[in-house]
Amino acid sequence: MVAIHVIHEDWADRSVALPCYESAGAAGADVRANIPDRGTIVLQPGNRALVPTGLRIEIPTGFEVQVRPRSGLALKHGITLPNTPGTIDSDYRGPLGVIVLNAGQERFEINHGDRIAQLIVAPVVQAVFEIAENLGETARGAGGFGSTGRG
Repeated sequence: MVAIHVIHEDWADRSVALPCYESAGAAGADVRANIPDRGTIVLQPGNRALVPTGLRIEIPTGFEVQVRPRSGLALKHGITLPNTPGTIDSDYRGPLGVIVLNAGQERFEINHGDRIAQLIVAPVVQAVFEIAENLGETARGAGGFGSTGRG
């Protein structure tokens, strides 16, 4: 178990639940909108907004938090996150906001306290990037963008 330390922004409504796992086997912890003055954000089709959570988090070194869409919102309303998965680095201490995009056909309201995304805690491996004389050969070679089959 990894501990993620959380603090509220000064303005935040502390009655909004902290990120939490909604089932015993859930990989993602749902995070909620914490909108100043308990307001509503209206997203017209094709529009996006930075939705505040009212939180700041401290992630242990060696981990990241990935921000991903909620499948129900994506299927039912076309609500997604344009930078999926978003990455929160372990050395970031600023406000936690979620960029939400309405890819649906109708306006969508995000209300104060709504579950807007899910947070996945994942280990991070940092690499060393080195100049090489050449790269190893593979059967695929330089083929990309659909070269291994349809789509």
